[in-house]
Amino acid sequence: MLVVIKLSYENTRFLKISFKMQTSDERPKLYMDEHKLKQDPHDYGLADDPFDIESFKKKFKIIVVRYQGNELEFDMVGVHPGIANAFRRLMLSEVPSMAIEKVYIHNNTSIIQDEVLAHRLGLIPLKADPRLFEYRGDESDQGTEQDTLDFELKVKCSRRKDVKESSNFDSIYKNHKIYSGQIKWLPKGKQAQIYSESDVGPIDDDILITQMRPGHELDIRLAAVKGIGKDHAKFSPVATAFYRLLPEVKLKKDVVGKDAFLLQKCFSPGVIGLDENDRAYVKNARYDTCSRNVYRYPQLADVVEMARIRDHYIFTVESLGALKPDVIFIEAVKLLKSKCRKFLDEIEAP
Repeated sequence: MLVVIKLSYENTRFLKISFKMQTSDERPKLYMDEHKLKQDPHDYGLADDPFDIESFKKKFKIIVVRYQGNELEFDMVGVHPGIANAFRRLMLSEVPSMAIEKVYIHNNTSIIQDEVLAHRLGLIPLKADPRLFEYRGDESDQGTEQDTLDFELKVKCSRRKDVKESSNFDSIYKNHKIYSGQIKWLPKGKQAQIYSESDVGPIDDDILITQMRPGHELDIRLAAVKGIGKDHAKFSPVATAFYRLLPEVKLKKDVVGKDAFLLQKCFSPGVIGLDENDRAYVKNARYDTCSRNVYRYPQLADVVEMARIRDHYIFTVESLGALKPDVIFIEAVKLLKSKCRKFLDEIEAP
């Protein structure tokens, strides 16, 4: 162990002495006891961490762990929790997307109320790339081709004449179920020359909107605009964006036989493995959910040391589909950068 003593003067009158202990493993940890969290005795917490840009550059890392379809998992290492949480909140509430904002109902004879129908339509995610559009200005304005996408939903339910009796409603009725794929795009201005319906329409065609019976009819015009999740959740570009601290699991003793199998069941699948001698070992602590089930068994309570790395964040971002998850994160970085720049300009202004 190395003890570093730092001397500094404040106001040229008082001598300030600060101590910092360094161990072989400098990663800050939070230890998990049975009923509480315990601070590392060599870690004085975030308030004692002086910020140094060169040190930050050396420690800061982003590691992409998994990228499948619209889901991205990556590690962010060496940052303050306030920074990590800022990225999470920006992705949820300030990265823009396109969503249906205005619903003009000309005819609705179905059993679903106008307000509920409008709300369901507004939550249908759209493929339109928000970076290609501008924010809409005046609420009373009908919008332009630069800030608005128009759609229509015009459908009527009727009974099929060729089917007399059946217990299957889908075979008896035509347009019995109304799906998002029946929403049609109405190009505005020169939009048809720039986009196609596959570029701006609903992301999924099988989202059920409502069910109808013969005689029921919908005649609706829709207007989609650019917005942010801070105004309404329908504008959030992600289905979910969250992080958790990296778990660390260590075995302090050898565990074999029945206790090894019991220890394996105390953790999430893939955390504890068994070798050919039925001896337990830590296979991959990353998948641990920190459930603390091991403390239920007295013979195992002192075998395991569980902790979480305080500055290692495992991010999971699941996009709705309009923007890829890596693009959403990059847009969040740009937003944070612009906010910082604006703040610096304000404090530097005379």
